[in-house]
Amino acid sequence: MLAHARHEKIISLLEKHRKIDVQSLLNILSVSPATLRRDLAVLDRKDLIVRVHGGVFHPGAVTSEPSFGQKTAMSVRSKRLIAEALAPTIPQRATVFIDSGTTCLEAGRLLRGREDLTIITNSLPLIATHEQFRARLLVLGGEMRSVSGALVGDLALSALGRLRADVALIGASGLHFHDGAGTTELLETAVKREWISRSHRTVLLADASKWSRTTLVSFAGWEDFDEFYTDKKPPLPFRRSGLKIIYP
Repeated sequence: MLAHARHEKIISLLEKHRKIDVQSLLNILSVSPATLRRDLAVLDRKDLIVRVHGGVFHPGAVTSEPSFGQKTAMSVRSKRLIAEALAPTIPQRATVFIDSGTTCLEAGRLLRGREDLTIITNSLPLIATHEQFRARLLVLGGEMRSVSGALVGDLALSALGRLRADVALIGASGLHFHDGAGTTELLETAVKREWISRSHRTVLLADASKWSRTTLVSFAGWEDFDEFYTDKKPPLPFRRSGLKIIYP
């Protein structure tokens, strides 16, 4: 069995059982302990598994938020549709803040080729594609949050300095028809709120999987956004918010 096939098999087993011990994996895959260790190391680096002594867990079994690797693989087409709808609305020579998160990452991938733009971001996955940028890129420092690839904390906030943006693209871990946009991490809240206050136009990007998902803290109400880009027609309670909602 090739390495890719083994990785897919391990992920499939964890989707079904949530956790599995190393000996069971050795028996099922018919590989040596050294080969299995290499396979698990690869999956662990991609945040697709959680390794513990003697076994592995599905990330969803030990955390309330999917890993960045998982989220990147989820609803790919939906996130791309959102990014494609948004991109033409960004004006010439704009300064754009792009938040962390996989939907914002898709938007960043479309906008990075525009040499007229200045892009500010705290998203490590977007920063990692710097060689593909024609836009001017400004990077915020900070402490890395592995589950989202965000740079957060006091260093990120102090890096804001006197920066402001024409447009802020903000992601969310969950949405509530009454409370607005939320995240699972308090450290991300401060950066998001700062950019909402420092931007002329604030745009929320979130696919349908975020609707009614419970999060630890709400970082912004509906009134804090100018527009909401999503991939499907939201339920009626969201449409009653008064926010301009754009969907295919």
